[in-house]
Amino acid sequence: MKLSFWGATGTVTGSKYLLETEHAKVLIDCGLFQGFKALRERNWQDLPISANELSAVLLTHAHIDHSGYIPKLVKSGFKGPIYSSQATFELCKILLPDSGFLQEEDARLANMYAYSKHVPALPLYTKEDAVKALQQFKMVQWGKSYSINEDLSVTWSHAGHILGAATVLCHCDNASILFSGDLGRQRDPIMNPPATIQFADYLVLESTYGNHLHAKEDPMLEIAKIINKTMGRGGSLLIPAFAVGRAQSLLYYIYQLKAQNKIPNVPVFLDSPMAINASNLMAKFVKEHKLGEALAAAVCNVATYANTPEESDMIHSNPMPKIIISASGMATGGRVLKHLKIMAPDPKNCIFLTGFQAADTRGEKLLKGAKELKIHGQMVPVSAEVASISSLSAHADYEEILYWLRGFVKAPRKTFITHGEPELGSDYN
Repeated sequence: MKLSFWGATGTVTGSKYLLETEHAKVLIDCGLFQGFKALRERNWQDLPISANELSAVLLTHAHIDHSGYIPKLVKSGFKGPIYSSQATFELCKILLPDSGFLQEEDARLANMYAYSKHVPALPLYTKEDAVKALQQFKMVQWGKSYSINEDLSVTWSHAGHILGAATVLCHCDNASILFSGDLGRQRDPIMNPPATIQFADYLVLESTYGNHLHAKEDPMLEIAKIINKTMGRGGSLLIPAFAVGRAQSLLYYIYQLKAQNKIPNVPVFLDSPMAINASNLMAKFVKEHKLGEALAAAVCNVATYANTPEESDMIHSNPMPKIIISASGMATGGRVLKHLKIMAPDPKNCIFLTGFQAADTRGEKLLKGAKELKIHGQMVPVSAEVASISSLSAHADYEEILYWLRGFVKAPRKTFITHGEPELGSDYN
């Protein structure tokens, strides 16, 4: 086997690993680069080999930094199968067309406000490209070995993290290599923990929080504190949240806090079509999480869903305090940008960051105390409070990664650490 890394090295985004055998060339994950402009521009660069040379794509999970390049790959000529779990496919049916729509919308706005050096600005791919790419997905069952060709077999196991997330174990001849994807947490209140893997000759291991220990405080208490502080001064709370995983966790905690009368009974809005659809999948894949069907339904019903742009616009028609959950989680795009433009200038409000913020994203700039943000070519002042919490992460921290690694009966011959970035992001300034 030959392994090469086309992403997620020196950065936490753009996950792409090429595994070559005598008879196959497969791509494990196919994600978009996010964050610094120099990273985003890599999405436009040609891959080291032609798309039509690839035999297959093996997908660990649906998050855009792992799946978001698939429509571009298909657009470039890839015609092979894309293997994933059933839940990952269902999430990709939500995420990939939306990503294509956002690519088109970004290009439209860039042309409208003339803030791109490219004339005309073009999308990396379109919603139509994404819908077409979905036709090449093939679903796999957990724990079953699949022959990709005559010398490569692959098995998917639960990784926790989000619905459908998997570790991918590849066997070729007398050697095996395991791709961790994104590992979930041992005691996540919603998701089941990652499955134990006992044997692999080689390991490709994520390290998103490899130098970090998540706070031990109860996240529900932290969330209650932020909500009560904001509502106490008559403000509203804006939570940029990843549509898949984080949005559902937030709904769970807000549901529990309301049920226990620990926060005011203010309106809660989920303003992300992706997050709405992903929340609805909780009931379909009830065996992949801890909630059960009844509680999953109650959690999802704690919020009013803004399905259309018109419903999204109506959220601010009432000036009363409210909680808005909207994507994207790093404020790189999506409806959250509209809410930021409206809410960031008001010191009564709070912008509550609940997840990892990649270098040079708007979320990271807010964490660092930015007094203004560039949104749609305009500078928006930031006077709102900015709060953050790390204990909601769906990624294992270093203690949890080490705990998972102890499941190996024998240490791999070599472990490759990916999905990390320079401490200060200096390589991409």
